Amino acid sequence: MASTNSKTFVQDLPTPEPETPCRPRQPYRFSTLCATVENPSQKDQYGSSSVPIYQTATFKGVDGQYDYTRSGNPTRSHLEHHLAKISSAAHAFVVSSGMAALDTILRILKPGDEVIAGDDLYGGTNRILGYLKTHGGVAVHHVDTTKPDTLLPYINPEKTAMVLLESPTNPLLKIVDLARIAADIKERAPNAVIVVDNTMMSPYLQRPLEHGADIVYDSATKYLSGHHDLMAGVITCNRDDLAKQMGFMINAAGNALTPFDCFLLLRGSKTLAIRMDRQQATTMLVAQMLDRLGFKVHYPGLAEHPNRDVHERIADGYGAVLSFTTGDKALSERIVGATRLWGISVSFGCVNSLISMPCVMSHASIDPATRAARGLPEDLIRLCVGIEDPADLLDDLERALLEAGAITLTAGGDSHQRYVRTIPSEGTAISRAVQKLAFNESAAFTTERNEDREWFVSAPGKVILFGEHAVVHGVTAVAASVDLRCYGITTPRHDGKVSVHFIDIDDFTQEWGVDDLPWDAVTSVRVGDFHPDTLDQKLVDAITTRALSPEVIAKPSARQACIAFLYMYMIMAHGGKRPSVNFSARATLPVGAGLGSSASFSACAATALLLLYSRIQLPAQPAPTTSDHVHVSHEGRRAIPPAFAEEVNRWAFVSEKILHGNPSGVDNSVAVFGGALSYTRPGFGRKAGMIPIQGFKSLKFLLTDSRVPRNTKQLVAGVAALKEQEPEFVDGLLNAIQQISDEAQRALADPQLSRQTLLSALSALIDENHGYLVKLGVSHPSLEAIRSKTASPQYGLSTKLTGAGGGGCAVTLVPDDLSESRLRELMAALSTDRFVPYLTSVGGSGLGILSPYNQPQPLVTPPESPREGEAGAVELLSDTFAGKATADLSAWADSLGRWLFV
Repeated sequence: MASTNSKTFVQDLPTPEPETPCRPRQPYRFSTLCATVENPSQKDQYGSSSVPIYQTATFKGVDGQYDYTRSGNPTRSHLEHHLAKISSAAHAFVVSSGMAALDTILRILKPGDEVIAGDDLYGGTNRILGYLKTHGGVAVHHVDTTKPDTLLPYINPEKTAMVLLESPTNPLLKIVDLARIAADIKERAPNAVIVVDNTMMSPYLQRPLEHGADIVYDSATKYLSGHHDLMAGVITCNRDDLAKQMGFMINAAGNALTPFDCFLLLRGSKTLAIRMDRQQATTMLVAQMLDRLGFKVHYPGLAEHPNRDVHERIADGYGAVLSFTTGDKALSERIVGATRLWGISVSFGCVNSLISMPCVMSHASIDPATRAARGLPEDLIRLCVGIEDPADLLDDLERALLEAGAITLTAGGDSHQRYVRTIPSEGTAISRAVQKLAFNESAAFTTERNEDREWFVSAPGKVILFGEHAVVHGVTAVAASVDLRCYGITTPRHDGKVSVHFIDIDDFTQEWGVDDLPWDAVTSVRVGDFHPDTLDQKLVDAITTRALSPEVIAKPSARQACIAFLYMYMIMAHGGKRPSVNFSARATLPVGAGLGSSASFSACAATALLLLYSRIQLPAQPAPTTSDHVHVSHEGRRAIPPAFAEEVNRWAFVSEKILHGNPSGVDNSVAVFGGALSYTRPGFGRKAGMIPIQGFKSLKFLLTDSRVPRNTKQLVAGVAALKEQEPEFVDGLLNAIQQISDEAQRALADPQLSRQTLLSALSALIDENHGYLVKLGVSHPSLEAIRSKTASPQYGLSTKLTGAGGGGCAVTLVPDDLSESRLRELMAALSTDRFVPYLTSVGGSGLGILSPYNQPQPLVTPPESPREGEAGAVELLSDTFAGKATADLSAWADSLGRWLFV
């Protein structure tokens, strides 16, 4: 699940009627619902675009809808209607705080009732439950709700009146299977009311009513408001009887939200989605940084977080709260005190980032013995991430960790300075020895493996399945990886030179003296820092004018590839390290056919250089299977951690900027992460960015290279000119393509859609999409010939152009029931027509690295190899790599050992 909201929520609420029977409107997405405040039953008499504040205690007249603001107010009614809409609820109530909301709910209970609650709840929740237990005659059972079976012994069909849940919990971020527990409770105690505190997620990321909850409450002080300028609580439910009880209690107690606070909350809720998208993305970066440093981090977005699969099933994102332990309470206090941007405060959900120690702040009301019994560490630090610039937040936290003594800057055997976590003991000799040993082992691995070994990497190409060309005008494109790959290999030279060998570009080779490169033009990017948004044009110009010969400049493809490689090689350099190395690259992809060959090259070059400079480190081998532990092999899948992949992707995007000027970022993202994603350009009124398509099923496609060169810029300009001449016509086509992309995303991500239905739907969408592209004028006779051949009666397949069109490649969906003989016959027919067909699977793994661990054959590097002419000399991988036939390249690479993939 992405730094960002990985799923698109579609609210099942009425939307405007279809304008025509053929073009029905789709239900509005969550962010649209957030921003759109519309109550059909309460139209403003003056057409106000913002709900007015009815700042009045009483209303004149008899038998009107409102008489006294404690009982009802138009501003409050608008807000409650809006919150019910975005919460999948029939009823919503707003009260003076989150705890007032819980108090209202708990008034349903009576003496003798029993409540089952979690053991990792908000401190205020524990406080009020303790009061009920002592003074209200209500029995409360605290259990580990992360294990649904632990609730079963406490369920009493006659006495269990309420189950109080929270997921993720606060502050340990434990994940609770809301759907399973709800089903278990309803089966064994049908009259029990299931209540969920959803404050940590908000309705944007999780809607527990959809998973069996009876009542959901939020402290709207947090994310729903987002600015910490009001106190409010929200209660939602679908049951009329519960709504009647709680509505009566709110009116009787008089704790409904004031009109002015209703206005503020309504205003804040409009930006809920956009705020949380930013907060989630930054939280993932913070969690990855702390995890990389070796702290115990509690965050559902990390791959090893317990019950992460459960969370991904019931929620649409990972949230913006995390916690971590340091091993020492005093150390944690120093860290909290050393921050500057992170405000020391209780609460969360604000646009400003906050830091706290729950055991001495929000959870201090729980006595220490109870905290210990429930596994709440005294040294726990909670981070609540806001919308500040991620780089500033990371830098501030890193400085606080350094100032507090939680990390230290040290140098390994490769002259690479890095932060390492300090041992949080009182400085015993044993602890210092263990720390030194651990670092020296890491440094030894770096020295031996990174600079003095061959690194073999690969990355997939991509295919645009839907939305090409239209993506330039704000339409969502759907792209996926193909199992045709680019491969790159670095080989040590140890002769003071750096060189490249681009086998697919006319077997191009070039070498430079390392010290002859224009180092005076370099402004290095520090380890751990991000490359600026813009290229260092001074360095680009220096490489072009001082490092490239006229012969290289005369070869555009080789020239740009050289500049991209040298740019990264030089700007990544640090600590005086300038390795002498050769980089060779080749692909099973057709180059220049619109299948992302440049992006896969960029991913390979960036990965190889990041490894060479020790800017990224491969994870250690997992523990093997023993009598006490079972290791489950995933054949290298997901072995490369997200932080590693994200760093590669950032640098691959830098390379793409050099190669293409203004890339979208789609191609390099697919090359690194694999699978499938949707992409929407910013600036067109839709939610911009890239969203992974979760659950994408691998599909078989035939990619056919027309062998006709493309002029992408000319084709894009042609569509732009047509739009200027006939805007209504082109806009109609673009809207139709957007509907195709939306439909394709839903189909590809639907786990319950049968394979046959999926293939049938995609086939129809492919034909429809191609028809619109033809009308945009971006097809080519060669592509139409390929399409005609594949659609002939003996095959009956659906084909469309992919990429810019005007030549390049066509993509044909291959159904599961097409026989191998018929497929070979089609490929032979296409080859006869001088086209080049490639059979490939779509949606597979992303970036790959040949594992340095336990190779079946040694990867011998020059310092370890016998000298030339000596017996027993071993051929380098790069030598075999250059000579392998393209058809044999993938199989040879796979035979070398275990590959690690994103």
